[in-house]
Amino acid sequence: MNRVKDEVAALKRARIIDAATQLFYERGYANTKLDDVAELLGVTKPFLYSHAGNKAALLEQVSAIGIRRAILAFDEADARQSGPAETLRYFIPRYLTAILESQRSIAINIREEKNLEPAAAERLGELRQSFMMRVEALLERGLTNGEINVPDARIAAYALVGAVSWTTFWFKPGGTLSVEEVSDRMTRMFVTLARPEAQ
Repeated sequence: MNRVKDEVAALKRARIIDAATQLFYERGYANTKLDDVAELLGVTKPFLYSHAGNKAALLEQVSAIGIRRAILAFDEADARQSGPAETLRYFIPRYLTAILESQRSIAINIREEKNLEPAAAERLGELRQSFMMRVEALLERGLTNGEINVPDARIAAYALVGAVSWTTFWFKPGGTLSVEEVSDRMTRMFVTLARPEAQ
């Protein structure tokens, strides 16, 4: 019974976050009121408070969507317990898809970062740093065992994450390339660049 309640609560929270994402993206954080979110969903402000918190809490949750999806993509790849090269091949397309499907929330995070509460900004910063360290550690393992060929694991990690993050600025949904096509082509590019010369 508790599991059903948790799933219902999660669904309600997800709908609130979706609505907040839409309004923050279209109107900006400062020009969006909780009343606007409530009106879009056809609910009351107390409903919002009870399921997702106040407006500042909503901004943190919206801003965290991209990095949380990226972490989930890494978790899924890591759970396979494969070698570094195979883990990288599995991770990159899922990471790209996670970022491309989070375009609005990432744009909001960049644009509205100044409006995050200090504690929220710190939490998000810690999430990003933890993610970067895990990507770097994966590349370092591959460099050590010879499966991956990069000059420097840290620089390679920043290059990979930076290139994937930048897709949010140039990828156009409904354009000439689909999410799947961009993901496939960039994955092949990164895997080829990181492949040992002997292969």
